[in-house]
Amino acid sequence: MSIPHGTILGGLSSVPDLARAITAYRDVLKLELVEQGALPADLAASWGCPANAGASYAALRPASGAPCWFRLVQQPAHPAFKPTTTYGWAAFETTVEDVWHWPEALPPDLFTIVGPPKVLENIKPAFIPMQALGPGGEMIYLNQVLDNMAETDLPAAHAPVDRIFIVVLATPDREASVAWYTQKLGLARGADYTIPYSMISKAFDLAADTLTTLTMVQHQRMPIVEVDDYPAAATSRARHEGMLPPGNALVSLAVRDLDACSAQWLTPPALRAGALYEGRRAATAIGAAGELIECVEVGG
Repeated sequence: MSIPHGTILGGLSSVPDLARAITAYRDVLKLELVEQGALPADLAASWGCPANAGASYAALRPASGAPCWFRLVQQPAHPAFKPTTTYGWAAFETTVEDVWHWPEALPPDLFTIVGPPKVLENIKPAFIPMQALGPGGEMIYLNQVLDNMAETDLPAAHAPVDRIFIVVLATPDREASVAWYTQKLGLARGADYTIPYSMISKAFDLAADTLTTLTMVQHQRMPIVEVDDYPAAATSRARHEGMLPPGNALVSLAVRDLDACSAQWLTPPALRAGALYEGRRAATAIGAAGELIECVEVGG
């Protein structure tokens, strides 16, 4: 199966208790556990996170078989971490079959619902969104896709929780972040939207009608990165020395050719085995907002 340039191959979250996180993702979200073990030292080093070497980790995949992996790495919680208030990866947006199922199906000891399902008013909705925090404070959107949008195609789900189809980036400089993805990885700038963004407004205790501007980064009609302007009160994400960021920690994107990318890799591209990589070359860079972005070479 050909994987298009820019496809989101995975989202990695750091969690304080891997067993609880596996329960959340496998037993509640109905993802399939496909790999579990100790994180290889060379892989941790490629992410610039050598202190994660040997950490317990797991990889899960939608029952649809979509080429998208939800990875979990165990590390201590950081006391200063508060979701949706810092720069970096803010959320992973998944496509789900029935968004109305999830408010009662998410156990409160594993998930915190931040935004219940809501039909977007004043427009013909392309999707019905819902937001929840997982057991590591990672933000997961559970979006039921209804239709495509004017400039982008949105994937319908073929499993209770299917692939990640948009990753959300919180940035101090939206233009700089958009430029990084277009110039370094050869992706395209999509449309700008200025909307009342309830999740951001709640996190910063702003008025409900506060407007946020975001820009989509995409490949042809496939959405990839939603780049969000964040309020001036946002800060860099606190993290343990040499470890992954807390919460939504790293995103993996497919690229045609690593050598055609002008990103500065933390370590040279290397062949990787196992879930997500499947023998392909991969390398990781740091984006303009300080986010970890891993690129996996798929050819084509």
